[in-house]
Amino acid sequence: MPEDVVISGAGPNGLMLACELALAGVRPVVLDKLPAPSDEPKANGLVGQVIRQLDMRGLYQEFGDDPNPPRPAYGWRFGGLDLNFLGVEDNPMYLLLLQQPRLVRLLEGRARELGVDVRWGHELAALTAGEDGVAVTVTCAEGTYRLEAAYLIGADGGRSAVRKSTGIGFPGSIAPTVSRLAHVHLHDELRTPDGGYEVPGGGRIPPGQSRFEHGSVMLFQLQPDRPMLGTVEYGWTPGSALEPMTLDELRDSLRRIVGFDVPLDPPRGIGPHAMRRLDGQNARQAEQYRKGRVLLLGDAAHVHSPMGGPGLNLGMQDAVNLGWKLAAVVNGWAPEALLDTYESERFPVGERVMMHSQAQTALMAPGPEVDALRALFSELARIPEVASHMAGLLAGSDVRYEVGDDHPMSGLMVPALVFDDGRRVEELLRAGRPVLLDLTGGLAMTHDRVDVVNGSMADRPAAALLIRPDGYVAWAADDLGAGARARLRRALSRWCGAEAALTSA
Repeated sequence: MPEDVVISGAGPNGLMLACELALAGVRPVVLDKLPAPSDEPKANGLVGQVIRQLDMRGLYQEFGDDPNPPRPAYGWRFGGLDLNFLGVEDNPMYLLLLQQPRLVRLLEGRARELGVDVRWGHELAALTAGEDGVAVTVTCAEGTYRLEAAYLIGADGGRSAVRKSTGIGFPGSIAPTVSRLAHVHLHDELRTPDGGYEVPGGGRIPPGQSRFEHGSVMLFQLQPDRPMLGTVEYGWTPGSALEPMTLDELRDSLRRIVGFDVPLDPPRGIGPHAMRRLDGQNARQAEQYRKGRVLLLGDAAHVHSPMGGPGLNLGMQDAVNLGWKLAAVVNGWAPEALLDTYESERFPVGERVMMHSQAQTALMAPGPEVDALRALFSELARIPEVASHMAGLLAGSDVRYEVGDDHPMSGLMVPALVFDDGRRVEELLRAGRPVLLDLTGGLAMTHDRVDVVNGSMADRPAAALLIRPDGYVAWAADDLGAGARARLRRALSRWCGAEAALTSA
């Protein structure tokens, strides 16, 4: 029997999508060529709006071991420059420190609890896409087999075999940089309380990302027994090669950048340990996120500099946007046209991330002209309106979806509302269903695919709101007159299915 959905790639994005589909009753098959979840260190945390979406599913508390709601981060860095968000009203910038290997294991556990079939060591080797579905050839240790599916999702990374096999272009550019990153052992007597590294007779490497005359250095001591140290040099440098990177190569790069020898040793403890070089930094976006029955997700749809940590925020928000829409189509109550809104909504967000990650790369470059640009940017960043703009940009909240409703809240993520009885709006979205929030008691409606919730709160933002499963407002009204109710019926038809029952309670 054909599968409803096959997902190629069991990284954070593919697994998050699998969980979203399963919440809506669609249990996909997830394939990954790796024999088991990777322990390779990659991302070290999540930032931005995706943290509120994890909260909407009850995952923030589980993943972060924190029973409290997420709290905004009041500072961040942009191109190595400090940003201050203390004065930003409704600050959308959130932070959750969580290393990617643990995130993958947590998401895999949740996916299996929801009945998802996750197959490690099963690689998508070929695909044939038709008008009615996709056939894929899968290889594993036991041999080769064939799967047929209504839809195939490429969540298989920047070198996506799904994207290439489907013939979707991947235009963009490559920045002339060489990045090196490794886990190391630093001498305890040289480590400073704030996470920096002081070399007597040499100089100091501050924590985080720092710009020097000939490049930049990254120092993160998230794990005391194996700090992560990296460099970025601009242009082709000695040591750039196809051979695997070595610790001596990192030492040489540090010496070129900071001007002195940095004492460091191989990392201690059980690996795997990071030790990688990246010649050139890609900034690319797929020409389209959907081609018939094939859709792209995460790095398969866009790659960019990791500066500022936007990758998981972008990719996992893609998954939350796509999941409920794809489930609606598979379940038969929404037309295929609903899937077109996945690209129309998420493509501009990907463009924004590429733009600001490239801007950060430029701000870290050496040269007196960049010195002047950084000085000017620092002045601008102290302007409250600019700080607010940057918080929205980095959080991914500054793009408003076109949802067909002109209320000021429509198209934006629902604010972190709290009811008079202490309930939070995020708690209403645990099941991944749309929510019709009636704050006046005047709607008196029921709906077979929407959770209708009554409540009251001080300083209510509207009389009522229709909140999509991804947390975005599809409709809002300040009164419940005939015009508002007509707009509500159109919104319900568009986002929740034209055949859904809408009746007076």
